[in-house]
Amino acid sequence: MTELLNDTQVSEALSRLPEWTQDGTKITRTVEFANFPQAIQGVNRIAEIAESENHHPDFDVRWRKVTFSLSTHSQGGLTSKDITLAEEIDGVVDALS
Repeated sequence: MTELLNDTQVSEALSRLPEWTQDGTKITRTVEFANFPQAIQGVNRIAEIAESENHHPDFDVRWRKVTFSLSTHSQGGLTSKDITLAEEIDGVVDALS
């Protein structure tokens, strides 16, 4: 099982993920894509990655804005799985920009 990150580990991880913020037991990022189809394309790509890793983010899609929220629900907070997926989300967003 993956262990929860402590406050120092979360802070260190977020220093490498400048677009992400901590909100209690999760980290979030909102991305504004060029248009709605591109937003859905980003969600679909990230869904494929998440499914392959068996670690699923929460998505909130509002036209071309998508908010990603990550937390390891089974652990009740943030783990290395969340940091890894945040990095992968950043890669997808960069590729679509």
